[in-house]
Amino acid sequence: MSIQPDSPILFDLPEGIPPDADFLERLGHDVLVCHGPPAKTLCPILKAEGCPVVEAAHGIVFQLDLDRPQHRAILARYKEVIRDDVPIWVVARPEQATAHSQLLAGLKILSHSPVAGDLDGLAAEVEAADSA
Repeated sequence: MSIQPDSPILFDLPEGIPPDADFLERLGHDVLVCHGPPAKTLCPILKAEGCPVVEAAHGIVFQLDLDRPQHRAILARYKEVIRDDVPIWVVARPEQATAHSQLLAGLKILSHSPVAGDLDGLAAEVEAADSA
């Protein structure tokens, strides 16, 4: 199976670069990173303008804080605007997964930051969706 060169995976995380990003790149996936909106700023995806980075993503790992209302709104918006075949994985503490179970319905939930083994599974999901 060939990997499309334009099958990027987006990481929404508070800071830094995703662990094992180089692993995904070796598998042929571009890694995009968004640190979420600055304080007191509305995320573009919540405005009419949308977000080209999100629209380009073929897979998403969401690690922003679900205790923040704007971050929950971003995730809810992703579920509305992203194609159904784009996998969205969410890193959430167990109490967050319980408190926000309705928002998280239909998404893959991880209780830890994804490592190479997890990312291999995500890459496989992205590749399967791309080849469908």
